[in-house]
Amino acid sequence: MRKELNQIRRDRRLATSLILPPTLQLLLFGFALSANVSNLRLGVVDESRTPASRELIANFTESESFRLGGSYLSVDELSHAINKGDLDAGLVVPYDYARQLNRNRPTTVQFLLNAMNANTATIGQGYAEAALAAYSRGLNEGNRNANMRPVTAPVSRKGQVLLQPAFLYNPGLVDSWFIATGVFGLLLILNSSLVASGAMVKEREAGTIEQLLMVPASTSEIIIAKIAPLFFLLFLMMLVAIVVIRVAFGVPFHGSLILVLIGGALCILSGISLGTVIATFSKSAQQAQMTSFFVNPPLASLSGALNPVEAMPHWLQPVTVLNPIHHFGVIVRTTMLKGSGIATLWPHFLALLIFTLVLLSLSIGRFRKQLT
Repeated sequence: MRKELNQIRRDRRLATSLILPPTLQLLLFGFALSANVSNLRLGVVDESRTPASRELIANFTESESFRLGGSYLSVDELSHAINKGDLDAGLVVPYDYARQLNRNRPTTVQFLLNAMNANTATIGQGYAEAALAAYSRGLNEGNRNANMRPVTAPVSRKGQVLLQPAFLYNPGLVDSWFIATGVFGLLLILNSSLVASGAMVKEREAGTIEQLLMVPASTSEIIIAKIAPLFFLLFLMMLVAIVVIRVAFGVPFHGSLILVLIGGALCILSGISLGTVIATFSKSAQQAQMTSFFVNPPLASLSGALNPVEAMPHWLQPVTVLNPIHHFGVIVRTTMLKGSGIATLWPHFLALLIFTLVLLSLSIGRFRKQLT
């Protein structure tokens, strides 16, 4: 173990690559991966050309949801612009818009959405409905009996039911809190597996695996001596990542830091064990990288780190139980945002412990066969 630590100390690039790139990745993913959609390019066809129609258009474009992308003379020109990708949405105000409002009659405006990206279209529809609802309330407060609504919405004239939501654990709906805590576990597992597999394959390519046969140590001792220094470096990376999550993204810390550190340690050991298993099935660094390519992307996409598990198909959701990234993500989010304790999170700790023991036992068994 002392020899491994001395070797890592001489290889400064390894220590730097374990600290700096994951920190930058956490920052980039936390800020870049966002479910919020803003400044959608909105094209307008104003056939009414009245102060009332201009007020409606301003109600859309004055917010951060939409920005005016251009005015068009006909619906065909607007549709062509959306088809070319110059616009994300379009608003068509009919010629009798102001006249219908002055007569206290409901009026309808057409809202076109580029639904090639279904997520963006759904969010844009919500923005448009909210803008219309706010504008309609403003008209009603001005004693103008206008009923502006989406075409698909039902009309109720008997009363109103007001919904007052309360957002628990994330009152500001800051999506970076979800992304950063998910990317945290993702980086721990992926970096641990890549570094461990690379280190083991490097020993084989250098021919030092055969030299280990001459030392008076068991296979378990050799594996532990190879793993321990990497674990210390990755644990340091985890501490830096926690500071970044707290300072850069402002994620609150309502729970116990010890629980997060224990979960992170088990997550690192799972990743190192996974990388060691991959190394025992690989004969070169290129083969280890290709094997990791087929293992790591499914782990990332089926973990719930970047998207909610509830968004997956029902038949695919149970697969996340076999994913250590999923369990660590639940531990981090539940501990930091909700302040839950071990009484709630013990199944996830148990799952990480089982993953670590199974993968470590498999790697020791495979490594013993290679030495003999």
